[in-house]
Formats: sequence, C-alpha cells, structure tokens
Amino acid sequence: MSMRLSRSVVGEAEARAVSRVIIEDGYLGMGNEVRLFEEEVAQYLGVKPSQVITVNTGTAALHLAVDAVAAQSNVSGTPEVLVPSLTFVASFQAITAAGCTPVACDVLADTGTIDLADAERRLTPRTIAIMPVHYASNPWQLDAIYSFAREKSLRVVEDAAHAFGCKSHGRKIGSFGDMVCFSFDGIKNITCGEGGCLVAFDEEAGQLASDARLLSVANDAQKRFTGGRSWDPDVKRQGWRYHMSNIMAAIGRVQLSRLEPEFIPARRALTAIYEQRLAGVDGLALLHTDPQDFVVRHIMPVRVLGGRKDVVKEFLAARDIPSGVHYKPNHLLSCFGGGAQSLPVTEQLYAELVTLPLHPGLSTEDVESVCDALVAALK
Repeated sequence: MSMRLSRSVVGEAEARAVSRVIIEDGYLGMGNEVRLFEEEVAQYLGVKPSQVITVNTGTAALHLAVDAVAAQSNVSGTPEVLVPSLTFVASFQAITAAGCTPVACDVLADTGTIDLADAERRLTPRTIAIMPVHYASNPWQLDAIYSFAREKSLRVVEDAAHAFGCKSHGRKIGSFGDMVCFSFDGIKNITCGEGGCLVAFDEEAGQLASDARLLSVANDAQKRFTGGRSWDPDVKRQGWRYHMSNIMAAIGRVQLSRLEPEFIPARRALTAIYEQRLAGVDGLALLHTDPQDFVVRHIMPVRVLGGRKDVVKEFLAARDIPSGVHYKPNHLLSCFGGGAQSLPVTEQLYAELVTLPLHPGLSTEDVESVCDALVAALK
C-alpha cells in the first residue's frame, strides 16, 4: 500500500465482531452491543455508563451537546457559542443546527487552540457556551478554559474529536468537565467505522441528549438496551435519528481494546520521531504542547514558514508523500461570513499549516522518509 495521510487500522478482530453481530445476534440497530460499548467507554474514562451517550457521528455528539445546553439556557434572542475558527466545519455546523450562532474566535499561534483573550472580547449577553477544540489532540489550557467559563457563567462543550486517549494534567479527557464530545470516525484514535459519543456531567443535559438521539422519545435508549421499544411514546421536543448501531459498537469495542496496548504507543512513538527530527529545522515550526499533558496525536500539523507551504506540499507530492491542510478557517467559508471578519492569527496559521502522515499503520521508516523529504524541501 502506498503511503496514506491517515487511514483506518482495522483487521480480523473487527471483522469477526461485525460477523458475530450479523450472524449470532441478528439485530443490527441499537441494542445490547451499544449498551456494552457505552459501559466499556465509561469504564475506560472512569465515569458512569449513564453519562456516555453514543451516536452515529462526532458531529451529532456536538449538535446534541449544544442543543441540550441551549435548552437549559434562558437568554433573550439567539444563543451564541464561542468557538475557534481553526476547526473542521462540523464544529460550526453543529452549533447552527442547534439553533445557535457560532462566534468565530482567533487562536494562539503556538498551539492552534482558542485564544481566551480574544474570546472574552466577543462575549455578549447572548453567549451561553464556549467550545474549545482540542486541535491536533492538544487539550491546551483546559483548566483555564473551565475557569473562564465559571467566571463568565458559560457552559463548556469540548470538541474532543481528536483527543480520545489524551490526558490533561493526568486526567483523561472525558473523565471530567461539562459536555465532552468525541469522534469515532474512520481515521480517529479509535473508530467505529463512523460514530462518536458525548460524555455529560450534567444529568439533565445528558438525558436531553440521550433522548434527542432517538427522536426525543423519552427513555427509548434504555428500553432498546434491553430489547424493548417505546410503543406508547410521548415526544415533547425536537429530536434526531442519531443513535449508534450494534455493528458500529462491535467495531468500537475491539478498537477500544486495542487503544492502550497498540494505538497509543504507535501514535506517540511516530510523533516523537517527527518532533525529534523536525525540531529546530529552519523554515519550520512545531506546535507546542504542555509537558504535563499526555497527547495522542490524531493529526501531525507543522507550520511551514516564509510563504513556502504550497511549494513544500508540491515537493512532497512529487515524491508520493501525501500531505493535508487542517483546516480552512470557518470564518472564511461563505456560510459563516466569507472573510468579512478578520482573525489574523488564524489566517496566518492557515497560510502555514501542513499536515504530515500519521496513523498506526505507518512504520518508523515511513516517518523517517517523510522527515527526510520535508527537510530536503525546505533546503
């Protein structure tokens, strides 16, 4: 297989798990396999199973989290959510889908994560939440974000799509907080093929989200976990069909069992090679992380300085080395202003960031060859 920027790392164990659900269970929808996956995720994170709400995508998790927080707010007018512009469009789409307005914030040049000073300048009486994005799996200044939220009476919806398996000052992401959202799509730290989950630390918000994933039929998830259904339901608010299937959960359970012994060591070892080889290279800058945090990189972005990003990408492509751009800032997208707003640091990073190949299917020799090519390109 030629080198890939990212890829799913699945095999016979996942195939057997899916086969078991199809042949032995025979029920492919949301049932016992999903219940078991939620329990195992809860055990991994050290939370109660009732706090873990699995869904069909990470975007759905964000949508349900913002929807639940908005339902609990009492602001006059359209609620607003502070969010860094340097993120996948899913973050912004989840906010608008919940009937709220995303307020694009600038980021820190050294990390690509939200600039709290800039976020503070954008507060209004309609602001109900802040959505920190753990860019490239980096939970930068998470304690400061929660302190900021408490001081400003805001809720926190963590976009932790990149950060499953990471730790902030010794605490696993998803083991503490307010509303923490993960993605389990095909290339994340673990995958369900597609999928995600929300971890709720507010019981009412968690129940709102749990019901909303099943069209807001009250307590339908608990009935499905025992093989039942709600035959005489009541629905009091808008819901969506966002639940996870048994097939997705079966893949996720195998992937979760591989995370600590296989995926985390591989990702961290490959990242360490990149950081060792590329530190101090002229024309290049690496993003910073807190030494007290345990970061399991989902993507490996680097800053190519001096306006040479496109030339470097072309140089790598000519040597069959793929690269990516994460991400085009949302405030530049037509749907969210088309550049009417200026966020200078975000725009600077967009002109510099190049994402290098990273996934557990790479060998150390693969990463060494990427580094060789990148250094050659910069020379």
